[in-house]
Amino acid sequence: MSEEPQLEARLESQEEFEPPASFVEQANVTDESIYREFEENWPEAWERAAELLDWEQDWDQVLDDSDEPFYEWFVDGKLNACANCVDRHLGERADQTAIEWVGEPGGTRTYSYAELHEEVNAAAAALRELGVEEDDVVTMYMPMIPELPIAMLACARIGAPHSVVFAGFSANALAERMQAADSEVLVTCDGYYRRGDALDHLSKAREGLEQVEDVTTVVAKRLGADAPSAVEDEHVYESVVDPHRGTEVDPVTRDAEDMLFLMYTSGTTGEPKGVKHTTGGYLSYTAWTSRAVLDIDPEDNYWCAADIGWITGHSYIVYGPLALGTTTLMYEGTPDYPEKDRLWELVDSYDVTQLYTAPTAIRAFMKWGTEYPERHDLSTLRLLGTVGEPINPRAWRWYHEHIGDGSCPIVDTWWQTETGGMMITTLPGIGTMKPGTAGPPLPGISADVVDTDGTTVDPGEGGYLTVDRPWPGMLRTLYRNDERFLAEYWQEHSDTENDNWVYSPEDGAKIDDDGYITILGRVDDVVNVSGHRIGTMEVESAIVGVEGVAEAAVVGADDDVKGQAIYAYAITEAGQTETDEFRREVIAGVEDAIGPFARPAEVVFTPELPKTRSGKIMRRLLADIADGEELGNTSTLRNPGVVEDIQQRVQERETE
Repeated sequence: MSEEPQLEARLESQEEFEPPASFVEQANVTDESIYREFEENWPEAWERAAELLDWEQDWDQVLDDSDEPFYEWFVDGKLNACANCVDRHLGERADQTAIEWVGEPGGTRTYSYAELHEEVNAAAAALRELGVEEDDVVTMYMPMIPELPIAMLACARIGAPHSVVFAGFSANALAERMQAADSEVLVTCDGYYRRGDALDHLSKAREGLEQVEDVTTVVAKRLGADAPSAVEDEHVYESVVDPHRGTEVDPVTRDAEDMLFLMYTSGTTGEPKGVKHTTGGYLSYTAWTSRAVLDIDPEDNYWCAADIGWITGHSYIVYGPLALGTTTLMYEGTPDYPEKDRLWELVDSYDVTQLYTAPTAIRAFMKWGTEYPERHDLSTLRLLGTVGEPINPRAWRWYHEHIGDGSCPIVDTWWQTETGGMMITTLPGIGTMKPGTAGPPLPGISADVVDTDGTTVDPGEGGYLTVDRPWPGMLRTLYRNDERFLAEYWQEHSDTENDNWVYSPEDGAKIDDDGYITILGRVDDVVNVSGHRIGTMEVESAIVGVEGVAEAAVVGADDDVKGQAIYAYAITEAGQTETDEFRREVIAGVEDAIGPFARPAEVVFTPELPKTRSGKIMRRLLADIADGEELGNTSTLRNPGVVEDIQQRVQERETE
């Protein structure tokens, strides 16, 4: 057990909102007894998730926990993920749109389920012809273009696990992940468009492949004549796929516990972790959460505005929605190009019914102002969701009022790459919503907030989030590294001598009297001020709660007296002047919301925050700036120029 002092939580609870009656009337899950049913009939209650799929052979046992924590779900059940996402829909909805793709420059592609079936079969036949066999890991290094989900489904069809590497990652990151997975096949593209520019992706892929031996490379030609790099020694995607059009490849029967994909995620040691997800449990769980939480039906036009290079895109752009036979929207570009109303234009044009996006995007929308969503008809929206980080109450209310017109429930979802799908959130047809609070654990999920000794904390107190029962979507292990799997996820709070295994996601949290859990951020995103361990999310939420602040990031700066001092970087909304008086208002807002001990030592106003291409704030760089340290690599930032601007602003503050 850790000997660190307890994590403190002081942010007050927020107001409550009930789901609109009009939504409840049509929701997929409306009976509160579902929580009791899961509790009284666990784990067999998870059969309702598996029954959303078509199985070639039924399971003999729902859960095998004989080798904890290496759990197995739907034991001896057999199925194919691609057949469940494509083939089984051909009878009822062959002509219904499966994937609606929108390119940044304005091009579109629409795939019905019948057309997706044809594309996936041709790609599967091409991969087989290139030598891909069952259980071979195929790497994909691609942006948001249709060939990516097609290739993923093609791999699932032939029983070859896929490993998708986010297109914004560096050449070294690609090489590292291919080497770790022993992957000998790469599917990539010549480039893609971003803010009107044609980006050379192939050169970056080639640079990474210089470190990997004997790789077969397939390149989709996204840019055509705009491509900076010509396809040379690689296979052209169209050239290897087109000869197989009309070919039908029988889906390979897979055991429920066979690997569906690998996803590499950051690790505390600096080496990426190969999170292994399996076919039966993962697909059942994503289908069930898509139906219960996102309220997806086949008739919907659903949009998850994430990137397929991350787990959110895997679970809630590809596998969950397609398993339910709905229409899923993919967008290549950014939300502010060519104008800041791009997302709302697409919601309007495609009659989007559910929008699932990140709080960082919502804060940007707030900063830009309400004029952009007001240009468009958003009345088709009936549910809103957030993912990726906690959403502060003020951003939640803005989203609810200006995007949902006060009539859309919001599901604030907590989960991880490792969990496979949502774990903590309200069910939109049942649960009261509390802005800034994710909600209760989903039915069948047993989560708790504990102190360093593993004892449940009192309501309102801060602690460490834990999950003390397995669930179908969970990771099975880390690829070829069972020891690290045990050390990183199960060691901290488990009582292994008594076979009491507890999953530790390394997030701080608090729980209220109603069992609603508020995520306080990563345990390592903590500032220790004079012995007070304060979650950065709480301070950031308090700052954004001040009228006139659109977004904030908080880090700890070295302090000779307090150990650390709170350094805050804030983006103001349009029209808000960046004065010393307003700076004092921000500081007072933190003191009022949390307490004087959380008072920021410095508030720096900045037009932007340094973010990765996936939208994550690089707090490490902000901490280095606060401490006057030399900055490390900024090449992974989507806006590297902002770092110098922030440095200059900090220096100006120090000389005032």
